[in-house]
Amino acid sequence: AGILALPAVTLPSGVVPSTVLLIAVWLYTVISGLLLAEVCVNAMRLEGRLSVGLLAMVERTLGFVGARIAGAAYLFLHYALLVAYMTEGGNILVSGVSQVWGLQNIPPAWVGTIAFTLLFGGIMYLGREKFLEKLNSTFVAIVITSFLGLLLLGGGQVKTVQLLTHNWTALGSAVSVMLVALFFHNIVPVVVTQLEGDIPKIRQSIIIGSLIPLMMFLLWNAVILGSISPDIQSTGNFDPLQILRAGGAGEWLGILLSIFSEFAIATSFIGFVYGLLDFFQDMFPVVQGKPSSRLPIYSLILLPPMSLGAINPSIFFSALDFAGTFSISVLGGIIPALMTWKQRQEPQLNSINQPLVPGGRVTLIIMIAIASVLIIKQILLMSGHK
Repeated sequence: AGILALPAVTLPSGVVPSTVLLIAVWLYTVISGLLLAEVCVNAMRLEGRLSVGLLAMVERTLGFVGARIAGAAYLFLHYALLVAYMTEGGNILVSGVSQVWGLQNIPPAWVGTIAFTLLFGGIMYLGREKFLEKLNSTFVAIVITSFLGLLLLGGGQVKTVQLLTHNWTALGSAVSVMLVALFFHNIVPVVVTQLEGDIPKIRQSIIIGSLIPLMMFLLWNAVILGSISPDIQSTGNFDPLQILRAGGAGEWLGILLSIFSEFAIATSFIGFVYGLLDFFQDMFPVVQGKPSSRLPIYSLILLPPMSLGAINPSIFFSALDFAGTFSISVLGGIIPALMTWKQRQEPQLNSINQPLVPGGRVTLIIMIAIASVLIIKQILLMSGHK
C-alpha cells in the first residue's frame, strides 16, 4: 500500500525533495532495524534459544505495559493496512472489471471493498497452505514482471520538466506513507534466527535487503511523477495513479499499472491476514488447530476492516497516515530504541553485547525524539491545530 500511495503524497513536493526525504526515512528505518536486531541477538544469548518472537521480546525487555503498547500498535497497524488494502484493492478491481465488460456505470466503491475481501479472503479461508504458497509466489512473479514493464514503458513517458519541479515546504505529509512503504521490522527476528545471530551477516542483510526496495521506490516515484502532465494540479488527496490507470499516459501503461497495483495489494493482503492469524492464535492457544475456530478467527480478522472500508471507501490515505504515524513510529522507532537502552544497562550483557549502531544514548534519544514529534504533530492536526 505504501508504494501505491507514494506518488500521491510526493507529487506536491516533486521528485528531488521527495527523493531526499525517502533516503532520510530509509536511513531512520535501517537504524531502528539494526537496533531491533541487536535486541534480538541479545535475547537469543540470554534465553539460550534460537527463535524469539517480537512481542515476546518486548515483554521480556520492557515488561507487561511495554508489551501491551507494542501489541496494540501491532494490531492497529494490521487492521489499518487491511482497511487500506480492501478499499484500494476493491477500487482497482471494480474499475478493471467495468473496463473489461464495458460497463457505463461503475458500481459504488463499497461493492469493490466487499468483493475484494470475499474474493481474496475466501481464497485464504478455503485454500490449503501449499496452494496459498504457490498462489502467492505466482502473484509475486506477476508483481515483479509488471513492475519492470512499468519502468520500461513509463520511462519513455517521463517529461524532464516534471523532474525539475520542486516545493520543499510540501514534504511533511509524505513521511508517514514513506514509513509504511519502508517498514520491515516485523521480519527482523526471522532474519536474526535464520542467520543464527551472526552480527556482520545480519547487518549486511538488513542494509542491502532494505536498500533494494528503496531503489525500487526511488525509480517508481521518478517514473510516475515524471509521467504526469505539468498542467494537472494536485488538490487534497489527488492520486496520480488514478489518472495513469485511466490511460492518462497511454493505454498499455494504464493496464500494466492496474495489474501491478492489484497484485501488489493481494500479496500484501495475504501476508497481513497471516500476521493477524498468528497473533490471534498466540492470544488464544486453546483454539489453535481446531477447524471449528477458523470461521470465528477469519471473521475477527476480515469483518472489522471490511465494514470500515465499506462505510468509508475513501479512507485509503487516512488509514496509511495513521498506520505510519501511530503504529510504525512506535514499533519501528520508539520501542527498538527503548529496548536497546534497557538491554545495554543489563550487567550480564556488558561483556558480550555488540552494538550494531554507533552513537550510544545520543542516537537512541534522536530516534525516540523523531518518532515522538511525528505522533505529536498528528495529534495536533487531528485536534484542529496546524
